[in-house]
Amino acid sequence: MQRKYRIRKDDTCISCFRCVRECSFGAIGKGDGKLIFHHEKCVDCQRCVSFCPTGALYITEDENRYRHNSVFKEDDIREILLQAETGGVLLSSMGASGSNIPIYFDRMLLNASQVTNPSIDPLREPMETAVFLGQRKEGIERDRNGKLVDNLPPHLELSTPIMFSAMSYGAISLNVHKALAAAAERTGTYWNTGEGGLHESLYPYKENTIVQVASGRFGVHETYLNTAAAIEIKIGQGAKPGIGGHLTGKKIIGDVSKTRMVPEGLDAISPAPHHDIYSIEDLAQLVMSIKEATGYRKPVIVKVAAVHNIAPIASGIARSGADIISIDGYRGGTGAAPKRIRDNVGIPIELAIAAVDQRLREERIRDRVGVIVSGGIRNASDTVKAIALGADAVSIGTAALCALGCHICASCHTGRCAWGLATQDPELTARLDPERGAERLANLVNAWTREIKEIMGGMGINSIEALRGNRRALRGVNLNEKELEILGIGYAGE
Repeated sequence: MQRKYRIRKDDTCISCFRCVRECSFGAIGKGDGKLIFHHEKCVDCQRCVSFCPTGALYITEDENRYRHNSVFKEDDIREILLQAETGGVLLSSMGASGSNIPIYFDRMLLNASQVTNPSIDPLREPMETAVFLGQRKEGIERDRNGKLVDNLPPHLELSTPIMFSAMSYGAISLNVHKALAAAAERTGTYWNTGEGGLHESLYPYKENTIVQVASGRFGVHETYLNTAAAIEIKIGQGAKPGIGGHLTGKKIIGDVSKTRMVPEGLDAISPAPHHDIYSIEDLAQLVMSIKEATGYRKPVIVKVAAVHNIAPIASGIARSGADIISIDGYRGGTGAAPKRIRDNVGIPIELAIAAVDQRLREERIRDRVGVIVSGGIRNASDTVKAIALGADAVSIGTAALCALGCHICASCHTGRCAWGLATQDPELTARLDPERGAERLANLVNAWTREIKEIMGGMGINSIEALRGNRRALRGVNLNEKELEILGIGYAGE
């Protein structure tokens, strides 16, 4: 098998062998007092490069390439050879790698205020970034004395429109969950347990925790449901629409086994469908069952993948009694997914947001639900554009992992994450200090929030509520008429 990367060192190497200790994939070894490179095992995680005390190491793509072909690219040939050798389904991690699918966020520009609509200075003038997620009542009720009646359904209150996406215990380490939970508490937002249950040590963070009910029902029990601010029914995710989840048995050890309520060493496979949901009516029944089990005190979220008929699906969810819809787009990350599905199924989140917001507004039910979106949110400007297209808030997963050290080597499924994130190996998980991780995550959220204020101020908008669905603030470039129509925006210069 032809290698993809080559490890190199220069004359500044002092043979301290720190790189040998840091490499979790066995790409760097030691023999006869010298470094031995196993290039074929390198995944370009950059751990060795980051910790080399003299900067002697660097990773390059291997110069030996398969012959150029206009149809069969190098990765195509490499994957064919691998499947011919193993007979297996190709697994990969992180988000889709399809380079031919446009990133619509990069083809949209934001408007800015000038003379007739002055901008706002966020350093000196009020700028509201708070978001309330949930059903909104029509009209105001008063009692016989004229006092307001508090009949608002359960809500999630965010100080910023940025949340942390669902990543399950088992797929990622407990230290990652600890960092996410602490960061969510510090920044006034929420983190999501994913479908792997909630470790008991994280119960104190219940006011900032969203728990998930997936098709496998791993780790789901009454205490779990009530130790949360909200419950999310996971039907699909952007990296693998239409299929279930799979956590390999080698990751189901110790507390992961206990928390998930799965025997050690046994693969945890979530079915593709919920076997009690085959219609919107079935979904409504589960929504009401969860509300009944939690005393109608917690909002219920329904998470689905962005697919071509996402607008009518969202309409059905809004009518099912759910309080919030979470939509995960084509570029949503994952710890493991069949590569063919990850790269070829689903639609970009930008198109999904616009289609859903438009449909819910046309049916006059937009205020029945909050809308959270995820799948390729990379920075503050993506966040602003997503909200302007119609979202209430965004959820970040890959960006959060990057803040913790992830270099997106797309090897999560191996369980050998060199940064201690997507692994259950005790020696590797110890590489992440959850306190330092929480600090880095909080820094990221705070930085994005400041940038959001700056962008909104330049647009002459002083609140997230005024930004939501404000597509007049967006203009497209390098988009065709149909794309502009779906996004509901004009062309730059119009």
